[in-house]
Amino acid sequence: MKKELIRIDISGMSREEWLKERRKGIGGSDAAAILGLSKWQSPTSLYMDKLGLLPEQEETEALRVGRDLEQYVADRFTEVSGIKTRKCNFLLKDPEYPFLHANVDRELVGMDAGLECKTASAFKTKIYEGGEFPDNYYCQCVHYLSVTGKTTWFLAVLVLGIGFKVYCITRDMDYIAPEWCESCVYVEEEEITALRKAEIDFWRCYIIPQCPPPLDGSEATTDALNALQSETSEDGTCDLLGCERMLEVYLQITSDIAALETEREKVK
Repeated sequence: MKKELIRIDISGMSREEWLKERRKGIGGSDAAAILGLSKWQSPTSLYMDKLGLLPEQEETEALRVGRDLEQYVADRFTEVSGIKTRKCNFLLKDPEYPFLHANVDRELVGMDAGLECKTASAFKTKIYEGGEFPDNYYCQCVHYLSVTGKTTWFLAVLVLGIGFKVYCITRDMDYIAPEWCESCVYVEEEEITALRKAEIDFWRCYIIPQCPPPLDGSEATTDALNALQSETSEDGTCDLLGCERMLEVYLQITSDIAALETEREKVK
């Protein structure tokens, strides 16, 4: 499923320039948020980020470690698999929908495949047991399959101080996973199409018209709204004009909770 991808050279970009370019579309790390499968980002916080409404976040230590160890993870992948990798210095854009892009870690030499490199804390060991791995990583790899048209994507995870694990995500139902893979997940074309549609709808329904998605009450949404509030208000107040219906619902829910808590105490 070869595609003539649009390639944007990012080799000479600063981090600020790269982040600005990244906001022009939907990337692999955005996919889980759009589907509501991310613990760290919600559709609302993603919307605010794409429109540049949130303050710039400094790079965390975890992100710094992951970036610094990316080449090491790629080298470890080559060590266990025997497959050479090459760095991709381009932001790859879908020719049909250029706002769908992929900033891939590595392409595999001689294979119609790519590699995503991750570094995880030793405290998250259980997440990777039994061939399992986080949903957001799965969504990211499926997004890359969708944008690039490649057949297979490998996920390599260095669990610091614990071990090194490789997983396979493929659209080839006849592909037999190598023994060095913890597990292999077959992705049906319908699933790739569904993710693609969700991303296109998100961009067209919310980003282009600048119409925020429905609030979901998640921690990520709350954090984003708090950050937006701190940026736009100096006296700790905000204008709630137009939010009358939402306030009514909030007050009704608050009343219902109070009534339920009273009833709970009676039963107790």
